[in-house]
Amino acid sequence: MPGRGLSNLGHSAYSRAMVTRSDILVLGLTAGVIGSLVGGLMLYAGLAMVMAGNHAGWVFALPAAPAGGGLGLLLARKLAAKV
Repeated sequence: MPGRGLSNLGHSAYSRAMVTRSDILVLGLTAGVIGSLVGGLMLYAGLAMVMAGNHAGWVFALPAAPAGGGLGLLLARKLAAKV
């Protein structure tokens, strides 16, 4: 039988939708804006508490940058799951 050993016999000629430039652009802009807002607010709140004499503010100030980057990672995973 012809075509019996082909691995892609049951699949269509086109694959699922690829990530477009606009998806990548929106992901970058969204991750940058949201990450900056969240990280900046955490840094502000933490340093304001430290300047007021409450050293528990370091709990907010130190993880500010990783928290902002973590949101970008979650958005990237959401985009990857869509494709």
